[in-house]
Amino acid sequence: MQTSAALKPDAAPAPAAPQASQPVRRFTTAGLMQDQREVEIEHAGRIYRLRITQLNKLILTA
Repeated sequence: MQTSAALKPDAAPAPAAPQASQPVRRFTTAGLMQDQREVEIEHAGRIYRLRITQLNKLILTA
């Protein structure tokens, strides 16, 4: 006869801890966009467009 502990599903593994020694890089939109309203970003073979809207919001599209 199995105990109730044996019937419980295994717990999900804990997520990996972020690298504390590496600070997150920060960019300003002024530095990234360089006076443009739209830039292209290549990632994993795809081109994405980062655009500043009329309401000064950022939109990233594939």
